[in-house]
Order: sequence, then C-alpha cells, then structure tokens
Amino acid sequence: MTTPAPGVSTLTASRILIGRSVRHSVRDIDAMIMAVMLPVMLMLLFVFVFGGAISDTGSYLDYVVPGIVLTCAGFGAASTGVSVSQDMTSGAIDRLRTMPVSAATVLVGHTVASVLRNLVATGVVILVAVALGFRPHANIVDAVGALGLIALYILAITSVFAMLGLVAGSAEAASGYGFVILFLPYASSAFVPIDSMPGWLQAFAAHQPATPVIEATRALLAGQAPGGDAVIAVVWCVGIIAVAAALTAWVFPRRTAR
Repeated sequence: MTTPAPGVSTLTASRILIGRSVRHSVRDIDAMIMAVMLPVMLMLLFVFVFGGAISDTGSYLDYVVPGIVLTCAGFGAASTGVSVSQDMTSGAIDRLRTMPVSAATVLVGHTVASVLRNLVATGVVILVAVALGFRPHANIVDAVGALGLIALYILAITSVFAMLGLVAGSAEAASGYGFVILFLPYASSAFVPIDSMPGWLQAFAAHQPATPVIEATRALLAGQAPGGDAVIAVVWCVGIIAVAAALTAWVFPRRTAR
C-alpha cells in the first residue's frame, strides 16, 4: 500500500488513499464485472420480463432507467462497507495510526472510489438503455442536474455503508447490516407508480429518500422541471450524509482505540 510521506496534508493523504482504493477496485475484476453487469441484467429483466405486463407501449424503459440506476448504486455502495471492515480487521487502520496522518482519510478513499465506481456503472446502464431505445430529452443543464443528483445519492448511501463498515465485526456482517437500505428503491416509484401500491405502502413509498431522487432524476432526463422533488431529494441526501458523518466521527476513534 502506498502511504503518505511524513508531514503531508490531509488533502494529500486523501488523494493517495483515494488512488489506493481505486486501484483495488480496478484490480478486483470480479467486483468490477458485477458492478457493471448487475445493473445491466436487472434492467433487461425488468424491461423484457416485467415491462410488457406493466406497459405495452414500450415507454416502460424510459420510466425504469432512473430506478435501475439507484437500485444498483446501492449494491455498489454496499461493497464500501465490506472494504472498510476489511481494513479495520486486517490491521491497515492500525498501520495508518502509526504514521503522521489521519487514519480517517482511508474512509475518504473508500467513499470517493465507490462514488467513481458507481458513476461508471451508471454510465454503462444509460448506454445500454440508449441501445435498447431509451431516448432522454434532457438538455445539458438537465443532464448535469440528473448526474449530480445521482452522484449525491450515491455519496449519501456510500457514507452510510462506510459507517456500517466501522461498526461491523466482520466483512460479512458489514454486508448484511445494509440489507434494508438496498431494498429502498423497490418500495418506491422506481418500478411502478406509487398509486398502484396498497394504501399502507403508499405512505412509506412517498416519504422515503429514494422516491424524490428517482422522480427528480426521471423528470430531468425527460427534459421536464423536477419541481419540489429535487429540493426534497437534496435535503434527504445532505441530511443522510450529515448524520452518517457525525456517527462516523463518533464511532471511528472508539473503534480504532481498541
């Protein structure tokens, strides 16, 4: 592992550890294949197996793409918790603590690498969707807004998984702790309209973080104004990041002091 030289700044240390995490991601061929193939396979499943039952006009592809992106971003972010847990249990964090640099920068490395990895997977999903007939009507501003919103959501759930990786006793436990988070998009407007759900589920689906992100992204890709959904989505994501960061700041020194 490349380590920062004595006396380097936190920014430099973060850059080095981001590079470390990115290299680990690139070298893990199986994980890279899963990060790219899982969203593609899931999209093909929903479009060609379920899509005909939901919409026989072919418009279901346009509807489902944002939901596929967010669903698979969750699975990609889950690997962050595993990586953090492995660093905690393998002695990597203890090694960093013996150096004149904040050991917490390793969390920055894992988080940023996860965001980059998931953005690459997002790009692949959109390219495959375009090949299947997906035609977004977003202008440059709308496209940048949609990408920024997706990146913010990825950052939010990655922050949560990084925190879970700290508290987990093993990599397997870290993977299991975020199980509920991975299924949030399924109980949202990702795959079917909320008004088609049972009444008791509609209330939850309408007021959980995945729904406004999906609705705002869907509107932006269609070249429409996202309205209040964009504001609610940003508030949700920023709030999740703030809570996860606060919990991480509280947990990290207690875990590394053991």
